[in-house]
This record gives sequence, C-alpha cells and structure tokens, in this order.
Amino acid sequence: MLIPLFSGKADCPHFAKAELLADYLQINLPNFKIHKITQHPDKWEKWLHDICEKNGWKHKRSPIVWRELLDRGGKGLLLGGFNDFMEHAQHYYGITSDMLSEQMLRIAEENLQTHIEIEKEEEYIKSLIDPLQVWISSASAPACYNLIPLLANGEVFGMATEVSIHLLDSSHYKEILHGIVMEAQDLAFPLLRSVSMHTELDDAFVQADVVILLDDILLQHEIPSLEDCIRQVTEQCKVYGPLIEKNANSRVKVIVSGKTFVNLRALMIMTFAPSIDGQNVIALAMFLENAAKAMLARKLNMSSAGVKDVIVWGNISGNSYIDLSKAKVYRYDSAIWGPPNFSRHFYIKNLSFLDDSNWVRSEFAFVLSSLSSREHHCLGMSPAHVIATVLRYWYQDSPPGEIVSMGILSEGQFCIPEGIIFSMPVRFQDGSWEVITETEINEETQEALKRLAHDLIQVMSLSIYSKYWFKAVSYNRGHKIRF
Repeated sequence: MLIPLFSGKADCPHFAKAELLADYLQINLPNFKIHKITQHPDKWEKWLHDICEKNGWKHKRSPIVWRELLDRGGKGLLLGGFNDFMEHAQHYYGITSDMLSEQMLRIAEENLQTHIEIEKEEEYIKSLIDPLQVWISSASAPACYNLIPLLANGEVFGMATEVSIHLLDSSHYKEILHGIVMEAQDLAFPLLRSVSMHTELDDAFVQADVVILLDDILLQHEIPSLEDCIRQVTEQCKVYGPLIEKNANSRVKVIVSGKTFVNLRALMIMTFAPSIDGQNVIALAMFLENAAKAMLARKLNMSSAGVKDVIVWGNISGNSYIDLSKAKVYRYDSAIWGPPNFSRHFYIKNLSFLDDSNWVRSEFAFVLSSLSSREHHCLGMSPAHVIATVLRYWYQDSPPGEIVSMGILSEGQFCIPEGIIFSMPVRFQDGSWEVITETEINEETQEALKRLAHDLIQVMSLSIYSKYWFKAVSYNRGHKIRF
C-alpha cells in the first residue's frame, strides 16, 4: 500500500494552504491518508537537500509531496510541490481551496509557533528519557571507584536525572575496569541507567554531557622530570582535546581533576578543543581548599564543615596561595552558643591562633604544599567527594554567599594576566559560574598573585611544547598575555 507524505517549512504559506486541504481530504475521504512532516525553517534547506539526494529527486521549494511504502521504507516516488498537489486534489477528487493570501500567512505564522512549542516539549521529554552521559578518564584510579556511587545516587544531578557512566582507560587496566563495572551494576541504583568500560580511544567521549579527567598514568609510575611530565601531559591533551571536540555534545562540561599539572591540563584541553566554550572547562581546586579547612578545623578543635570561604589562588598543583582573609568559622566553641542551624560566624583572621606565625608559616604551609605535590597519593575518597560537590554546585548552584575556589581561564580579574588558568574565587548559579570580582584583596595578596602568575607562566614556557601554550593564550577567544 502506498501513502502520500507531505513536508514543508513550518512558516510556509503554501504549506499551510496545502496542509489544510490535505486534512480536509483525509477527514472526508475514507481511503485517503497522508503523513505530514513539518520542518523548522532553519533546518528545511538541509533536510530537503538530504532527502532529494537520497531519492535522486530535483525539488527546491516548500512543500514537497511524495509516495512510498506505508512503513516509509525504500525509494519514494516524487509527486511534486504545492501546485502539483492542488492539481492532483482537483483532478481526482474535484476539491480545491480558495484560501486568501492573508489567511495563508496567518496560519503559517501559527504553524511556526506551534512547531517551536512542540520541539521544546519533545526536547524536555527527551531530556527525561535520555540519561546524562558521564565519561571518566583514567577510570582505574581510586577516585573513580569512590565517585560512581556519588554520581548515581541522585544528589549531584537531581533525583529526576538518570545517568550513564562510561569508564575510559588503557587496555592494561581492563580487568580493573571490568571489576568496577560489575560492582557498579550490583549497586542497583535506580538512576544508574548503565555503566560501561572503554579501552579504544576512537569511541571516547561519544555524546558526553560531562567529562571528568582524572590524573593520568603519571601518578602510577616513577615520577619523571618536569619537562617529561609537561610533555606527557601535552601529548595526552593532544589526544583527548580533539576527541572531546569531535564526539562530545557541544555544551559538554569538562572537569580537570588531580594533582598533576591541573592548570596546564585544563588550558591544553581548551587549546585542542577550541570550539568548546571556555566557561565549560574548569580545574578543581577544592581538594586543596578542603585540606586547608580540615587543618584549620583540627587547630580549632571543631568540625571542618564549619570552616567556610578559604580561597585558593594560583597554580592548583604547584605554587598556590591559601588566603584566609575572608575565611569564617561557624559553630565554634565560643562564648555564644545556638542550635545546629545557628548562623553566627567569626572571621578566622580575628582569632588568636593566627598570631602563632610559626604554625601558619611552617606546619600549615608545609602540609598544604605536600598535598599539591606530585608525590602525594591518596585512596580517592576526598577527590571523589570534591568532584561530586563541584558538579552538584554546577547543576544545582553553590550555597548562597559561599566562596568556591576554582581554576578558570583568566580574563584579567584581580590584575591576573589574561589567558592562563588561575585558581580564584567563584560562585555557581543557574548552571554557570562567575568570578566573585567584588572580593577585596590587600597589597600582600596582590603581590602574591603577581608572583604566582609569573611562576605559572614560567613553568608553561619551559616546556618544549610551549608553542601550544602560546597558541592557547592567543587562540580565537582573543586572549593575550600582558602584565
């Protein structure tokens, strides 16, 4: 059985007139059936070109009418356009339309608005059906094992969002990945649609909505020289960047985590995936931020959850500056008490223990510097928590008024040179983030930022791949280094 198919631009007056006539025929003639396909004006030209090329037709205007098998398979038979359809209806059924041009235009406008509304509704329904695609590189790392339950329990992306998790690593870790997949499936989380392992790079990051780049193989072998590390980091980003650009969704969110050249890796991903919005590539500094909060909490004999607004400036995995000038403590054992939700706070800078300069400049500084070094290892619980927390903030906003430290592409804020990844204070809101530029900094902090920026640039320029870095800071976004 053959059935006519009828397609046109949603805002086409001729399509509107022919569509109404087709509806009339379908209602009044028992053997007349038609299948309508409405196209958005922006997509019409490409759609028409593709279907004509597929069937060997020549047709350039809206609408287009053809016939094919009922299940719409195989080669179609072109019937023609608007005039052909009107002549067909008049010749075979003795029916025509006397619709005026003004009415045609009005209906065409209504058709376009209806089409847009239907598209939005379909996209919303699709978002409820299609799971969020999350890719994790270096998935054999301990952080991945701890991260999966946090991503799948509904707290990060919301209780109405299903996730599919893809684990990416080299074939050497195939058995580890297989074990992680089996355990993740055993969890039977309602929101975990699927979990899969991948060892072939060609398939990496397909349809990715979120990409989490964990520390790569550098941490799992003998630590090479600085130049070797930078070379390996750059080579890895030369592979990952183009794959993300090619295979991932255009609005993919990329999180660079770990303690191995985090700032450099984020910048290289931007370099080798230039079409990805720079706002969607971030480097995590919260691991260092949380470690500083924990040390302060132990010094104050309180929970680290009560320490807020510690700022990490600079190179997350290198020379950084822990700024306590805005840091606050809640629920501190002081003369004033209240219930658990009591919001009174004290600025850490006003507490007497900061007078102990030996502790601040020796023990505090030494422990934090060891955390940002390549030699430091952990079991992955803290990095997993940090990644999940930042993703939750990105999708559901950070707590009002709270400062989050994050490595981002500098645009000159706080007199930091443009075009480098630099950790600074931000807030998350409405699915995006913004730098808290109203943060006041004193002369001492400003001098520290200048030194950190200089050190960061020096490390990058020492690389034999520095040409990629110079390309990164001057690519199509127009950023340039200046002092």
